[in-house]
Amino acid sequence: MDILKLLSRSRKKDNKVSSGTGNNLPSAGTSENPQLFHDPIPASRGQKRKRNAGETEKNETTSEVLDFFAPPATKVKIKNTIEPASALQLPKNTQDVATLLEDEECRQILRSHRLKATLLTSSKLPEKKIKKSNKSKKDKPKKSKLGNVRNKELHPQPLTAFNTLRTTYGISKRLGENLAAQGYKLPTEVQMGSLPLLLQSETALSKSPEELSVSSSKIDLLAVAPTGSGKTLAFLIPVINSIIQRRRTSTEKGLHELEAVVVAPTKELAAQIVNEAKKLSLGTGVKVVEMRKCMRVLATNTEEIHAEDCEEESGGEDEQSRLTGANKASEQSSVKTNILVATPGLLLSAISKGKLATVRTLVLDEADVLLDELFRDQTCGIWESCINPDLRVTLWSATMGSNIETLAASIIESRWNKLGLEPSSLVRLIVGLKDSAIPNITHRLVYAATEPGKLLALRQLLHPTSSSEEASQSLRPPFLVFTQTIPRAKALFSELLYDIPAEAGGSTRIAVLHSELSDPARALIMTRFRNGEIWILITTDILSRGVDFRGINGVVNYDVPNSGAAYIHRVGRTGRAGRSGGVAVTFYTKDDIPYIKSIAQIIAASEKQAGKPASESSMQKWLLDSLPTPSKEVKKKLKKYGVEARRGGLGEAKEGVEAKKGKGRMQISSKSGYERKLENNRKGAIKGSQRRAQLAEGDSGGDGEDGVTAEEGEFEGLDD
Repeated sequence: MDILKLLSRSRKKDNKVSSGTGNNLPSAGTSENPQLFHDPIPASRGQKRKRNAGETEKNETTSEVLDFFAPPATKVKIKNTIEPASALQLPKNTQDVATLLEDEECRQILRSHRLKATLLTSSKLPEKKIKKSNKSKKDKPKKSKLGNVRNKELHPQPLTAFNTLRTTYGISKRLGENLAAQGYKLPTEVQMGSLPLLLQSETALSKSPEELSVSSSKIDLLAVAPTGSGKTLAFLIPVINSIIQRRRTSTEKGLHELEAVVVAPTKELAAQIVNEAKKLSLGTGVKVVEMRKCMRVLATNTEEIHAEDCEEESGGEDEQSRLTGANKASEQSSVKTNILVATPGLLLSAISKGKLATVRTLVLDEADVLLDELFRDQTCGIWESCINPDLRVTLWSATMGSNIETLAASIIESRWNKLGLEPSSLVRLIVGLKDSAIPNITHRLVYAATEPGKLLALRQLLHPTSSSEEASQSLRPPFLVFTQTIPRAKALFSELLYDIPAEAGGSTRIAVLHSELSDPARALIMTRFRNGEIWILITTDILSRGVDFRGINGVVNYDVPNSGAAYIHRVGRTGRAGRSGGVAVTFYTKDDIPYIKSIAQIIAASEKQAGKPASESSMQKWLLDSLPTPSKEVKKKLKKYGVEARRGGLGEAKEGVEAKKGKGRMQISSKSGYERKLENNRKGAIKGSQRRAQLAEGDSGGDGEDGVTAEEGEFEGLDD
């Protein structure tokens, strides 16, 4: 064999390796470590330095290195006595009290996982009168984001493994078995910090003497954690465990009272929460129900919650069938449940005539949007209807503005003042950098100049032409495409309907989901997308919050998000549960340049959290400085209406000549305006001839009427 052929063969690149088959994709499998942050702790922290310790270690190292021919018996092996958390096993005697970590060790673990817990008390600081001449920065009282509030940092016991919940915090045995069956071993950061506080706060704060003043039975939690960090599991475990423990001491074992209410902004998120809660409550006797239209929920033996909105979803039925369906729904028996999951509008309409007296836990998932202007009145109405003095409130979201924190703190304080009871303690838990995107995905900000440029860029993602080296970083289906409005989502769907070849499934691989669809249609699309039958799902912000897609390879922001928080939630649909390899692509045009600075800053902060050096960052400082900074008024209008050029006919261009000319909206099409005009003229002429033929057959008018009808048909075709 020629040795030169062997050498030349080894120098060639292996096409199989470089073809991208071994790419790191979020849909490739399950991440072994769902934690996002694990900063190393210096070994010398908390230890005193000894004199001449460095010289002794240096001599020992030198002697060990120089002794090349030493026998194996002379080498000393150091055995690590500390076992990892994943190797710990549940003891047979569940009544044994687990050893708690020391205060300094708790601080180090919390600091390593970037966890910060703060006690927000409502006691006001005494204001001192200071003369104008003696004013200085040192004499001014420090104010937090919640106003004149005294904040106190807490260091609770962190949860190192799920198998310690049984021994340390006394959760139900069946609940622990369900957690093990679902494969939960290592908790995420938000679970590590919130579960001890919600299960047994007195145990979580037992090692900190200065924190013993916290009321253990009355703690409300406000948690801010990145998307995909396991917030749903963090609030479901304490809720289910408290119901199980309470039913053990109850005399009536078969009684199901409504004890917990979970409020979610969308139906998709509510259905997902119910699905996860049913997995955890399997075999425990705890019932979980999602509230729907025409449903009767039995809160107690005498009180009933009834959703009176009984409109049928399918539009093809007549009035008689609708009345029949409504009568059948009203004749159905009431549903008994312990946990009720609902959207705010439907739940408020159901409890408009009553109160939720038995509810002991209120969970607000995506609390920032629930307390925003859109859902604020409905959420506050539900909150006020919970009159139980033992009510515990938990608020969860990936983004939480200071105004939302202030509103939540004021509602909690005013509620306790009305009841005349001792106020509860509000604890704020922050994971990582507040209001930032997850650091384990790749962000791309692509300039497309115009609307046709965005469509061409999206088609390049569908049909990548990059080299094999760049293929590992390209976006592959399945992925989500977000648009600003429902009409734009429909238009983009019709434009891309035939882009996927028939060999790969054709038009069945692409779908559109928005709020105008019926509930069964939305549920069917979600099921098909999760099963992998749909590769590209075009949607609006209805799927941007809370919905968990574990197999998503990326997210495409076809239209720039309305705010920085909307961007964080959109791109959070990929890279779930610690998975890396997700790609977030954002297209922007000339009309978007005044609004993208907040998004660019979020991308820069995310890359900094991921440890990316400033020289390799995609958002350089000169680029951030060159982008214009929008004013507060512009941000408010953008959050409410979106970019003006893509509002879909809202505002001044809703009616009149400007709307007919297309001013005030941007059409999604690869055709030029002249081609679209010719096509519309042709369609209008066809409609006009069809109407003239119908009138001629019916002999309903003269030639003059026919002429008027033809002109009207042609004119309407032009404006179509």
